[in-house]
Amino acid sequence: MRYGTARAAGLLIGFVADRILGDPRQGHPVALFGTVAGAAESRWYRDDRARGVVCEAVLVGGVVGLGVLAERTARVGSRRGPRGHRNRSGAGLGTVVVTGAATWVALGGTTLARTGLQMANLLEAADVAGAREVLPSLCGRDPELLDADGLARAAVESIAENTSDATVAPLVWGAIAGVPGVLGYRAINTLDAMIGYRNERYRHFGWAAARTDDLANLLPARVSGALTVAVAPVLGGRPAAAWRAWRRDARSHPSPNAGVAEATMAGALGVTLGGRTQYRHGIELRPVLGDGRVPAVSDLRRAVRLSTAVQVGAVLLAAGTAYARGRWNRRRGGDS
Repeated sequence: MRYGTARAAGLLIGFVADRILGDPRQGHPVALFGTVAGAAESRWYRDDRARGVVCEAVLVGGVVGLGVLAERTARVGSRRGPRGHRNRSGAGLGTVVVTGAATWVALGGTTLARTGLQMANLLEAADVAGAREVLPSLCGRDPELLDADGLARAAVESIAENTSDATVAPLVWGAIAGVPGVLGYRAINTLDAMIGYRNERYRHFGWAAARTDDLANLLPARVSGALTVAVAPVLGGRPAAAWRAWRRDARSHPSPNAGVAEATMAGALGVTLGGRTQYRHGIELRPVLGDGRVPAVSDLRRAVRLSTAVQVGAVLLAAGTAYARGRWNRRRGGDS
């Protein structure tokens, strides 16, 4: 099996594992990384950018290094047949396994969809208190200040952003850089969630984490936006409306990436997102994205359906890209 084919198969298998199993129930590698990152912050924290840059470089670099080691070990092992003879199958089963495992632990699309549907069920049952308990699983807003409509809007916006962050981005980086790309991206995104805030504690120390995450998501966010435009008809939306919201509204969002994801979803759903947003670190007045009414509970279910369709499109695109890159490298005489 050629390397590009093995990488593509691994991405597909990891995606299917996430759809069937969801996140690992115990010993999640992302949680372990978070523990290590928390210890590093406690040891290295100082309110300046240099310390934050060192923390980011060491933690992300360590994870990328582990990814490189795992991928190279798998490739070398796959090339050795019985008694050490060279295996003509190329990258082989080892690459499929490590790519699939890395993709599974890095993806969060199934958990995102399940949490969104749980929110919808609670809001439909008028259980606002229960919905407030679930919201922190989706985003960092203060749920105690939100009514049912506010909770629905927060959930839709979070599903839009996390569809890109939790599924499209790992797959894009997996297609580009294999296991190191998948794991490195997840480390970057996790650090941004931990220290990439604009509050007093992390204004300087978290600067590197926030900026690195912005850079890592520039391409994936636009892939996610394009897929959202393409699959809008799945839920009765209009691609033209999603495209118009992207072109008109995304640039006004404070995030260069979340604006694309949220604007295209607003356009596809035919709703308005944005406005006054309460986070734990303070209030932000977000620009209005899209046209129409504010999101209702039914729109939350539609957002989950749209997210699922984007995820499927993303894994097919990523696997196709990995396979095509492998063939291109082989034609050029490189390792495929």
